[in-house]
Formats: sequence, structure tokens, C-alpha cells
Amino acid sequence: MAKTMMAVVKAEAAPGAEVREVKIPEYGRTDVLVKVEMASICGTDLHIYEWDRWAQNRIHPPLIPGHEFCGEVVAFGDEVTSVKEGDFVSAEMHVACGKCLQCRTGEAHICQHVKIIGVDADGAFAEYVVIPETNIWKLDPEIPKEYASILDPLGNAVHTVLAGEIAAKTVAITGCGPIGLFAIAVARAVGATTVFAIEVNEHRRRLAKEMKADFALDPSKEDVTSIVMEKTSGLGVDVVLEMAGHPDAIRTGFDIVRRGGRISLLGLTSKPISLNFSEDIIFKGITVQGINGRRMYQTWFQMTALLKAGKLDLHPVITDRIAMKDFPQAMERLKTGQASKILVYPNGTK
Repeated sequence: MAKTMMAVVKAEAAPGAEVREVKIPEYGRTDVLVKVEMASICGTDLHIYEWDRWAQNRIHPPLIPGHEFCGEVVAFGDEVTSVKEGDFVSAEMHVACGKCLQCRTGEAHICQHVKIIGVDADGAFAEYVVIPETNIWKLDPEIPKEYASILDPLGNAVHTVLAGEIAAKTVAITGCGPIGLFAIAVARAVGATTVFAIEVNEHRRRLAKEMKADFALDPSKEDVTSIVMEKTSGLGVDVVLEMAGHPDAIRTGFDIVRRGGRISLLGLTSKPISLNFSEDIIFKGITVQGINGRRMYQTWFQMTALLKAGKLDLHPVITDRIAMKDFPQAMERLKTGQASKILVYPNGTK
């Protein structure tokens, strides 16, 4: 086996990243070495690439980013028992401590001391990545390979949609990035009735329609609240899935949710926002949920079951495929707003 590999490296505390030759990572007694077949780019990777305020406060170069991937097991430590060479796998990239209150009470997805592979440790934009055995997810052969590298964001969507009752409910999704688009498919698969997709980007609205949203609304040009109220007989939607993290989108969500409804918040805000707690929450009697990551590992079983059953068509969300050597061009493409999920192939094969 070779001793070096090609990888995307965030070498300095500055914008950009480069593809360079580095050492293949060493693995420990409880680790698995995976040869990456494909990875996918997340909005977090763009933050790291652009070196925005969040990245400056979180990332410590040098770092190999990338936290969405699939690949083949090529080696493992002598204490590993659950995989063998040749297994096709993905992974939960949030590594929980296993010791805090949350980890010990079934809430490991909000572990106090979580470390994220590709953010806090070297990740999957490389030919090889090291994953703790506890975080490896063996892939069922019935799951399409194209979907295998996007289980991380799909899991976010599954977690958000299934955080409360959804069957026979009306649903509004604010923000139609990849996770919002996946949420449309998941909500449809588990019996949602009418689905409203709310998004300012025309490209994303078009994809929302391809994902079978009943209505794709532009809040910059349409009176979203009036339209939703009209289509729901003046009640508002049963469920709001907030994926944008934009103050206007969040306020719209609270405006259009019905009394007694649910708002599940996944989108991250860049600064505090103001809400009228009395009118927006208390008097309406709504449930407000913060959603973080995927439940370990309930969400993984749920999305595997949906994929095996053929319930989810995710192909419209995969808009681009690139060789890893072209990573900088992929980031520029993402910034145009005309790409959704971009698959990255370390070996250059598409």
C-alpha cells in the first residue's frame, strides 16, 4: 500500500484550499481506514474555504475538510470486530465522547464534547480517511451508491421531519438548500399532505418542484403568509421545518404555523433575532424544537429503511460531479447559487 495520498488541504488561516500530496493517515486499535470512493460538498465546507468568521473561530489549520462520504474498508485496528476488508461504508462524522450526561441518556447527537471529522479532525476530501469503528455505518447493497455519500445531510432532513407527527400533516419548508430539498422527499415519503417550499433562489425553487413540493414560493416577490393561509383554510400549516437560518425565514415560519403546530429549527443563524414570544409561541401553543445533526443511531436506521424501500428519489439534488483535483472550481460553482449537491471523486472517475 502506498504511503502517500492526494487530499484537499486547508493549509493556512486564510481563504482557499489546495490539493496536495500528504501522508496516508495512521489508524489506531479501534479505528477503520477507509478508501474514499466519493465525497460530497456541504455548506460548512464553503465556510471553511472562504474562511468566514465561523471558520476563523472553529477551524485550526492545517486541516483536510470533508464530512460526507462513502468508501471501502481497506484496513483496521486489531480491536475492530464489526467490519472486514472490502465492506462498503459511510460514517456518522460526529464523534461523541460517550461519557457526558447526554451520551449516557440517549442524546449523543448533542454531546457536550463532540468532535466532528472534517471540522475538528482530518476528513474525507482525500483518498483515505480514518473513522472510529463506533461511527462506521455499513451500507446495504440496495442503497444506490450515489446516495451513499450524502447520508449525513439526508440524516439531518430525516431527523428534522420525523421529530414529530408528520403523516397527514401540512408542511412548510423554509430554505431549500440540499437538506431542505431532501426534507421535501422525506415528508412526502412518510405521508405529508400539502408541502410548501419557501425559497428566494430560483434554481432551488425549480428543484423543489422536481422534489414534488406542491407549492414553491418566492418570499421576495410573493406574500407567502397570505398564500399559505389561503391554501390551509386560514389555519396555517401543521409543521414548519426551518432550514434557512435567515431571520426573515424564521419569522415567516412563526407567522404561518397554525395554533398548536410544530416548528423544527435546523438552520443556523449568524446573529440573534427577535421574536414576540407571547404572540408567536405562548398564545399559539406551538412546539419549538432545536434540531442538531442526526440521532445516533436511530436516524441512520430510519433513513436506511426509507432508501431500501425505494421511497426517496434524491437525484434532482445531485447537480454536479467533479474530480477532487478540481475542488477549487467546485467551490466557485457552489458560490454561484446554481449548484446543489456536488459529488467529489478522489480518483477522478465520474
